[in-house]
Order: sequence, then C-alpha cells, then structure tokens
Amino acid sequence: MQPDFSALDDALGDCDGYLLDADGTDSTQLYLSGFDAPDPFVTCYTPDGVHLLVSGLEYGRATKAARADTVSRLSAYDYRDRLEELGRATGRGAVVADFLADHGIESVMVPGRFPLGTADGLRGSGIRTEVDESDAVAKIRAVKTETEIGNVRRAQRANERAMAAAEDLLASASVVDGVLHHEGDPLTSEAVRREIEMTLLREGCALDETIVACGADAADPHDRGSGPLRADEPIVVDIFPRDKETRYHADMTRTFVRGEPTATLREWFDLTDEARRAALDAVEPGVTGADVHDAVCDVYEGAGLPTLRADSDAETGFIHSTGHGVGLDVHELPRIAPDGPELEPGNVITIEPGLYDPDVGGVRIEDLVVVTEDGHENLTNYPVELVV
Repeated sequence: MQPDFSALDDALGDCDGYLLDADGTDSTQLYLSGFDAPDPFVTCYTPDGVHLLVSGLEYGRATKAARADTVSRLSAYDYRDRLEELGRATGRGAVVADFLADHGIESVMVPGRFPLGTADGLRGSGIRTEVDESDAVAKIRAVKTETEIGNVRRAQRANERAMAAAEDLLASASVVDGVLHHEGDPLTSEAVRREIEMTLLREGCALDETIVACGADAADPHDRGSGPLRADEPIVVDIFPRDKETRYHADMTRTFVRGEPTATLREWFDLTDEARRAALDAVEPGVTGADVHDAVCDVYEGAGLPTLRADSDAETGFIHSTGHGVGLDVHELPRIAPDGPELEPGNVITIEPGLYDPDVGGVRIEDLVVVTEDGHENLTNYPVELVV
C-alpha cells in the first residue's frame, strides 16, 4: 500500500516538483524514493512521476529497488567535468538543473535543510527554488499505512524483549551497600545498556542511544545515565530502537526500583500511570494533541504538582510534552503538546507523561499507540510495574 501523495501535489502550488538531495539516512529521501544509499542522490517527485539521479555505483540497484519512474546516471550529465569547472557544490546544482530540464521541470520546492550549494547552482541555472514552509512531506508521513504500522509493531515487539532483558538484569542483581551488583561487580547504566543493545541486535534492530538513568540523573528527561545503579532509587529505562530492515522505530519507557521506593516516589509513579491512562482515554480521531496533553496536565495539577502549562518557567514536575509521532524517525509529527494538531487515523504516537525533581529522581511511563478509525490501539504489550 503506497502513501497518498495528493496532499503533496496540493502543497506544490505552482512548483513543478519536490526535490531532495540527500543520502538514504534522510527519512524523507527514503520515504519518497523508496531507495537507500550511503551517498547523496537526487529525487524529484512530480504529480506525474518520481525521478532519480544517482551515481553509476548505485544505478543498477536503484533501477531494481527504488520506487521511481525513471533513474538517471550522474555521468550522463558530465558530472565530473562540471564539478571541475564550477566547483563541487555549484557544479552539482548545475547538473541537477540539467536533469530537471530533461523532465520539463522549471521550478521546485525543497525542504528547509536542502544543501545550500545545490540550491545556489539550481538558481544560477534558472531553476526557481522555493523552501517548503508547510512541512508537506512530514505531514504526509504522519499518517501511516497498514504496512508502516506493521513495521512499527514489529520494532515494538523487539523493544519489549530488550526491556525485559533490562528488567531481568535489575531484578537478579544483589544489593551491596546500597549499590546493585551483578556477578560480583557493580551493575552500571552502561552494563544495562549493553544488555539492551545486544538483545536488539539479535532481534535485527539497532539504536544510537538508550536511556538508563538512576536517581538524580533520572530527573533530567534526556540524561543517558552513567555509573553504578543504586537500590531504592528510580531507574528510568527509555529504549527507542530502529528495525534495520524496515528502518521504522519503536519507543517505550518504564521506570523501575530495585528495593523499596520512597512514599513520594510511589505517589509519583501512581500519578504518572493515572496520567498515562487519562491520555490514552483521550486518544481518538478529531481530538487534538493539545487535548491529550491537557488530560495529563489535569492529573498532575489536580495533585498539586507543577507543569509547564501552569508555569512556563517550571524546572520540576511535568516539564515536557506528552508525546510525539514515531516512524522512520523516532521524533516526527504529530506533536502531542500544547500546539498539537487534530489526530487522524494512522497517526502513531507516544504517550509519555513524567515527573522530575533532583531531590526525588524521575518517573516516566511511555506507551506507543496508533490512532484508529474509532479510537486507538495500544501497540505496547509491556506491564507497568515499579518494583522489580
């Protein structure tokens, strides 16, 4: 099932096409072209077809694998000679301009992070080049096809096995002078991350970062965590892997305590689980991301805890948005935040309320859900339990 690009056709306005010059790690490039390559290549989407310009090295594979109507070689446009004549950046733009002219394209829309050198070369060759201020492709990517949802679900199953490996390691640890130990050595954030990463590799997934943050480290939502893990303190484990075959992500967070949580920590955990459930209850088509975010804030503020909604300068309490879209990127549209738009069937989003204070630590619980025609489906099949 192919994505519906009719919204992109509308967004083009009087431009002939949408142009990308990036390698396959750029998610929009991969999405529009269906092709992954380690070096930059050119994709031009038009309402009448998708056209690729690639190196000779990638030509054969692109003709077989890309979702393109035509594939051209750089060498067909005297690429090396043009670079030597005009310089690498401007010369590349001039070559791309000739490629576009061959397809009758005189004007293009480009993403905000389009290479400046290529843009200068295009404009110098008479191709009108406009920045996509509307994030048209990002909005299209926010509505997943059934195939894409299946890709995310597969990554989430692997994610859950990695979370189980982390929880098992924490649960099996012994406690020596308040510090967790495994096989005679202090159990560290780094060691738990290695266990997570090895599990994900066996599941066909990769990841750049994982959060295993204990105590005061957990009070910073994006602190990766380091050093020995301690008993009776919160350990926030946030895993966001990418399936190496499909390139789609998953995302999930759980908070664990090995030992006995304080009364405040237990209260925070129960409130955060209540906020998670309130947000899930709110998720359905037509509800805005702002509405879902408000459901979380209502729970926390009702308990007398600070939120950014109540105080934009708050440094403790609920100090981030409720969630975000997940797909080819781990952070994409739609936002589940004060500026969040209406949710649509096919949106895959996180729900991740949390509370933070260096004197207490941090608590975050995150599920991954897909908006359906009549509500939502929770893609997360992992228990919510504090003590291990």
